[in-house]
Amino acid sequence: MNRKKEGIIKNTYEIVIKEIQTIISIAYALAVGIGMLFNFQKFSEFGINIFDYADVFDFLIVPFSDIKILLFTIITLTLSFLFFRFDLIWMKKFPKLYSKINIGLDKKKWYTSFRYIFFAFIFLYYLYLLADKYGKISKEQILNEPSIEIRFSDNEIKTGKMIGKTKDVIFLLNGEKTEAIPITSLVKGIEIIK
Repeated sequence: MNRKKEGIIKNTYEIVIKEIQTIISIAYALAVGIGMLFNFQKFSEFGINIFDYADVFDFLIVPFSDIKILLFTIITLTLSFLFFRFDLIWMKKFPKLYSKINIGLDKKKWYTSFRYIFFAFIFLYYLYLLADKYGKISKEQILNEPSIEIRFSDNEIKTGKMIGKTKDVIFLLNGEKTEAIPITSLVKGIEIIK
């Protein structure tokens, strides 16, 4: 009997561990995707398509590199979850009113699937709006920061406001001109014309 209990406990433990690993993997993939969206919006404010300059490894730490991205993500997830819970509670506590407001569509077989898709759409739309706002806030902050100097090996100096960087490229705003300056090559700069 003890072996049977040990086997059940061991099997349950293994199932829980596998589920936790799956949830963590999905959450991390979601966080990286959200970080990519926010990063894209930030750089697009300066006419830069970050996907042309970055590789996969540049995006792996993006969600954790800026506290604002984490805050916006948590706010989006929380509001979406609360909105979904409110809908479920409203449906259970006031079914007649809920059905009336939804024109009786909640009685259809496909309504549950529709509701999940609808809330996923709201989550993504709200996330996009926050990413766009993040891009505008980031641009204002960059414009208000002091200029930096970049000195090359031949003692040439470029000044401007640092927009950001990837593993291989530094993005510099010099007046109205945006430059992508490769870190590791002999190319001195790439001008991005808006």
